Amino acid sequence: MQPDTDAMAPLTLGDLDLTTDKFILDEVDGYIPAFFQGVDLRHYSKQVEGELQRIEQASIKDYIKESQNIASLHNQITACDSILEAVTKIREFILQKIDSFRKPMTNYQIPQNTLFKYRFFYQFLLANERTVAKEIRDVYVDTMSKIYYSYFKSYSGRLLKVQYEEVADKDDLMGVEDTAKKGFFSKPSLKSRNTIFTLGQRGAVLSPAELEGPILIPHTAQRGDCRYPYETLFRSQHYALLDNGCREFLFLSDFFMVAGNSALDLFNSVMGKTLSLFLKSMSTYVSDCYDSIAVFLCIHIILRFRAITTKRAIPALDKYWEAVLELLWPRFELILEMNIQSIRNTDPQKLGVLDTRPHYITRRYEEFSSAIVSINQTFTSERTHTLLGQLQVEVENFVLKMAAEFPSRRDQLIFLINNYDMMLNVLMERAADDSKEVEGFQQLLQARSQEFIEEILSSPFGGMIAFVKASEALIEKGQLDRLKNDEAQITQLIRGFSSTWKQSVEALSQDVMRSFTNFKNGTGIIQGALTQLIQYYHGFHKVLSQPTFRSLAVRSELINLHHLMVEVKKHKPNF
Repeated sequence: MQPDTDAMAPLTLGDLDLTTDKFILDEVDGYIPAFFQGVDLRHYSKQVEGELQRIEQASIKDYIKESQNIASLHNQITACDSILEAVTKIREFILQKIDSFRKPMTNYQIPQNTLFKYRFFYQFLLANERTVAKEIRDVYVDTMSKIYYSYFKSYSGRLLKVQYEEVADKDDLMGVEDTAKKGFFSKPSLKSRNTIFTLGQRGAVLSPAELEGPILIPHTAQRGDCRYPYETLFRSQHYALLDNGCREFLFLSDFFMVAGNSALDLFNSVMGKTLSLFLKSMSTYVSDCYDSIAVFLCIHIILRFRAITTKRAIPALDKYWEAVLELLWPRFELILEMNIQSIRNTDPQKLGVLDTRPHYITRRYEEFSSAIVSINQTFTSERTHTLLGQLQVEVENFVLKMAAEFPSRRDQLIFLINNYDMMLNVLMERAADDSKEVEGFQQLLQARSQEFIEEILSSPFGGMIAFVKASEALIEKGQLDRLKNDEAQITQLIRGFSSTWKQSVEALSQDVMRSFTNFKNGTGIIQGALTQLIQYYHGFHKVLSQPTFRSLAVRSELINLHHLMVEVKKHKPNF
């Protein structure tokens, strides 16, 4: 019976396949003679069928024998599909991250669940195909390195086009005269050299609201007439760096599952070129900067940013912060040394008209020291205190040299007191009230004030004061009788004081208040003068109560001491 060929599954018959074009008709000739030799075709058919079954069984055995290899091949194909899916997903994720940089960089943040989802794919790759995982990481590092560098280079370049405030140059020093002439080709100086040493509103850049505020948008900043000091631009650049640096370090650590030095190395691979760009830009600026307040503000911006990254437990920028401080500190010290030297080299005779008010160099010192002390409050620095101490010594020496230019001792004392008073106020801002430094300066100011009191009392009351001092000296020696014939002088002193003391005290008070710029200091000197006057008059009473003068009739014209004290109080200025 013929088999139903339509119902049979197709077989691979090899040399027995008659359906292929490879069938060679000549080979058929080998079978045709069998028909003529009386071969039983049924028997021959069964023989062929048996051969086919044997071949089929052998094939099944071969398949069973290779089943493990076939299963392994299946698993490999499946794994390849998984790897391909992981690579595709990671590529998709990284492209999304890169694309996000088209937005403002400080607004970018990867949701934690998204990061966890795609990190799973990277973990799978790391476990199954480390070479592919490494290539993905290398591509990411290379791409992000270029993106950060391009972004910050462009951002910094556009910030340079923002209008700066006027900046100090090498001739804008504390000891340089305001009206000092420059060469024909010199750069014009600032309109007022005093503004270089004043903090004003610049310190606001360190306030929390401004320190971590939005970064400057260059094209927006260029539209208005607003001018920005350098430290404002510096803050904006470095806050963008801090914000993105922190995010990038966290991403690298979480996504690529690295920690410690490995995380720092990977971060430097991504951000190293950008950090070098910043340092190069900083070095260029610092080398030609003479604005000590700008440099000091930048130092404190970095100190605060370093504190922020420490609080966030992100060490990625630690070395960069140190590198910036190593650029800024020496420059700040150099500028301060230049100012100290400029005061040391000052010639008082070339500083214009003499004036007993605080000298503009002292005012510059006062404003500058107050600025530095104010900035230095949160992150105190001994090296800063040391430099300010050196500056103080030079200003003190300058004040003494300048005072010597005044012809009268009275004007010398007014100048010294005004300048010492201003310097003491500065000193008390940066030193403890009970420090030796403050105590020494207070004694210096007190000594000059006491000398001035004697000076202003000597004009209206000099005769009486001289008589009291001479009499007290003679009393100590037991020689007061030497003055018993001075009745005329004593009479003149008693009547002269009684008739003129009120007018003299009033004139003295007005003179003192005109002479001293610090109202509190002036009133203190007036009170000191009136107290000293009472003491002298009390001494006058005591001398005239001695046996030598007890019989003088003019003693009855002495003003009652208590009454004098009451009257004198009326002339004391009110605070």
